[in-house]
Amino acid sequence: MNKVEIMMKSLQKAFNQSSDFTVRQVDWREGTSAILCFYSSLVDAKEAQKLLDTIYARLDTNKPFWSETIMTTLKPFSLPQAIEHICNGETLIIIPDTGEMLSLTIVNQVHRNPDEPNNEHVLRGSHEGLVESVETNLALLRKRIHNPSLVVKSFSIGKETNTKAYYLYIDGVIKAETLAEIEKRIDAINIDYFYSVGQLSDELEDSVWSPFPQLLNTERPDRVVANLVEGKVVLITNISPTALIAPVTFFSFYQSPDDYNGRVLVGSFYRIVRLMSFIAAVFLPAFYIAIISFHFEVLPLELSNQVKNDVNEIPYRPLIEALILEIIMELIRESSIRLPQSVGQTIGIVGGLVIGDAIVSAGLVSNLMVIVVALTAISSYVVPSVELNTSIRMLRFPFMVLASLFGFFGIVIGVVVLLIHLINLSSLKQPYFSPIVPFQPKEIYKVFVRGPFFKPTVQVTSFSSPKDDSVKNGDTP
Repeated sequence: MNKVEIMMKSLQKAFNQSSDFTVRQVDWREGTSAILCFYSSLVDAKEAQKLLDTIYARLDTNKPFWSETIMTTLKPFSLPQAIEHICNGETLIIIPDTGEMLSLTIVNQVHRNPDEPNNEHVLRGSHEGLVESVETNLALLRKRIHNPSLVVKSFSIGKETNTKAYYLYIDGVIKAETLAEIEKRIDAINIDYFYSVGQLSDELEDSVWSPFPQLLNTERPDRVVANLVEGKVVLITNISPTALIAPVTFFSFYQSPDDYNGRVLVGSFYRIVRLMSFIAAVFLPAFYIAIISFHFEVLPLELSNQVKNDVNEIPYRPLIEALILEIIMELIRESSIRLPQSVGQTIGIVGGLVIGDAIVSAGLVSNLMVIVVALTAISSYVVPSVELNTSIRMLRFPFMVLASLFGFFGIVIGVVVLLIHLINLSSLKQPYFSPIVPFQPKEIYKVFVRGPFFKPTVQVTSFSSPKDDSVKNGDTP
């Protein structure tokens, strides 16, 4: 058995005799043989053959740089490196006589078109979205930032999967401590198998057990660029269209690209509406339960009599009544998401109308409770961020229990605990509840108001320093 056959058997053993692993002997110069190997599932065979014909033509000329092309690399043979190249979708030509290997970068990438994300629709502005391809995503970003200050750094996640991931920032805009912190956490990642962007999020968050997300998830390239020019770092992977942005504040999740694509007054008004919706989504059911259970005197006399008549017909406490409706709402929402889109919309309509009417007619819940839960659900769906939306829906349940046990006093206890948690929370060691804590009087208005785009003092495309208030203060979509 010659050297070529021995190496072919070792390669087949290294790749566990996989059906899509191709290894074959090919002719080389001066009667010698080489080994061609690749994953047929990852390589465009036609393009690989064209490049191989070009290499053969250059090989016969005996030129000293016959292997030098844009898509080829010649290096000494190493089995671990050969495995890495093949797993990345490259084609290898191994030359046993010289101990070299030639890699051909012809990857058959499969990805969808950069259509607008289904969970981040906007009325005006860009309708492009990130996809499961880093090359496509980087092209969408560099189309918007024509400047070499946009830095892209790669790293691998997963000891066994070796998944490629990237973090992006703008040199001269990002703070040195932010960059040092994200690189420190990336170096500390210890995962064997990486298959979900949620794993990366868990590794990078300051407090993984907090109900509040400390990384902003988005699939919109315009939103990514807006945060990059603000001095934040963005992480993307090759297996998900989701980009992770850090550091962020609580109020970052209530900002939408539509705020900046429309009129100043309109954007400011709807931003205030979203912030007010947080209060309704978290506290409205608890407030209703506290009034019914302990504080009937706060209602006007006419309304109090009407509410008492409705509540007296319900056979259990208001907490149980609220839990029944809230659980039904969560079931309807979950089923509408998991089912096909055409069927899911029908489930939402049927569940909302039929079940809502039947449950009131059966005397299981009161009409007023249905109104309260419906308003609560609508308020929670106003949030532009899916992650914070989920957190808000979870938060209302402990407040409902506290209101059932202690009335308004229980709600106050819950608010104090919530504020203490938000004040102590951080994102990449940056205050999560800024600019309220630490208090920044000049920045408070930006939480509620979308400022106009006056002439900037520093052009954003120069990226020289974040002196512009709109850049350094977190007022981005």
